[in-house]
Amino acid sequence: MIPLICFTFVKKLKNMVKIHSKLVLLMTLITLLWCSDLSAQKGTIIINYNKKIDSLMLLKKELNLTEPNYFIQIYSGNRSGAEKAQIEFRKYFIDWSSEKKFETPNYKIWIGNFKTRLEADRALLKIKKKFKNAFIFKPKKSKI
Repeated sequence: MIPLICFTFVKKLKNMVKIHSKLVLLMTLITLLWCSDLSAQKGTIIINYNKKIDSLMLLKKELNLTEPNYFIQIYSGNRSGAEKAQIEFRKYFIDWSSEKKFETPNYKIWIGNFKTRLEADRALLKIKKKFKNAFIFKPKKSKI
């Protein structure tokens, strides 16, 4: 009699586990469907666009092309001193280009071609460690 009761109990327990697992699965699916509906985002976006923006952007691009950028001057003096300064600069700094310019009566070494003053300031902090007299300038526009 006891084995029969145990067998019946085990059978009922298996059925309960099956029902329980089906119930858990059903509840999980309902929760997922409900949550996905809550997280869906619906709406419309209205963009107010002025057609004059395109013409302003073109004007700004043209202005940027004609406006000179910032440079750093590390030397001004005779030709041999300029060549030495340029060689020394190239030895320590490979990130920026250097250019030798002649403006009567001096040779000058100009560094970089920085679009913004901030870029030039950051470079100047590094360059001043080796070239104490370095400074930032913006060349005058050449008249055509």
